[in-house]
Amino acid sequence: MKILRHYEQVPPALQGGVYALGNFDGVHRGHQQVIAEAARVAREIGAPLGVLVFEPHPKQFFFPDEPFFRLTTFRTKARLLEKLGVDILAAVPFDAAMAKKLAPEFVLDVLVNGLHVTHIVAGYDFRFGKGRAGDAATLAYMGKEEGFGTSIVEEVSRDGEAYSSTRIREKLAAGDPRGAADLLGHWWTVETLVQPGDRRGRTIGFPTANLSLEEHVKPALGVYAVKIEIEDGPHKGLYDGVANLGRRPTFDKKDILLEVHIFDFEGDIYGHHMAVSFIDYLRPEQKFDGLDALKAQIARDSDKARQVLAALPAQSFATAALK
Repeated sequence: MKILRHYEQVPPALQGGVYALGNFDGVHRGHQQVIAEAARVAREIGAPLGVLVFEPHPKQFFFPDEPFFRLTTFRTKARLLEKLGVDILAAVPFDAAMAKKLAPEFVLDVLVNGLHVTHIVAGYDFRFGKGRAGDAATLAYMGKEEGFGTSIVEEVSRDGEAYSSTRIREKLAAGDPRGAADLLGHWWTVETLVQPGDRRGRTIGFPTANLSLEEHVKPALGVYAVKIEIEDGPHKGLYDGVANLGRRPTFDKKDILLEVHIFDFEGDIYGHHMAVSFIDYLRPEQKFDGLDALKAQIARDSDKARQVLAALPAQSFATAALK
């Protein structure tokens, strides 16, 4: 998959694609329907399949001081889109100039003169342009005027509930990663660099890889059964584990950290990329009277996590999110 960080002077080989438009935060089942429709059109006319997103997310631009809300960082989103067969990911910078573009200007500057789109596909609620004034009707009208096709995908729902990033955030906040995965179509995954820690885990027999959730939405604090992918280095591969997300009250810490204990693993992975998929919520975070009580609970958590992960079907969300 090719990644474009701009829309000006796009190489001819990357022009003329069929593009799905949207922010696609989470790349959930509703988003997947939009992309699937774009893929169908792309195959039909023999054009490359593209996805256009804004980076940063417009909400981050307009409300920079609000807590992080994104389900997927750009890196994770790109990985998920590539697995869906996307050929081109256009990550259009969202800055002050982009925020001022009127809807027709966005269509002309970005879609027509920049990407030279052949066809665009968007969800029924896609809005764009200054003041979010552009909508599906705007795209259809501009398409007829400028010579590109348009398709609008109606709301995708199940049992009367629409797939939405907001609902997925609610599931995660409630400690329901399985419910979130059901809406996503893949496990919710945190993907970032492993950071050096205080190495306390090694002293109690449970070494951990420490990861920050700085750019991710914060799910319920507590202990989770997790699937892990080490993405680079000599230990590259898939592993099972247990993770604590929280403030570590036993040690009077305040910052939120994800501590991941990888089962049956030895090795130095500091500075390597790791993807941690949240499978099941085991218990809330708690404070212990001492290290012996903490060690005993971690052992029980590890046993329970092993049982949960061993019971996963062979064809589960894990195989959809991690390969």
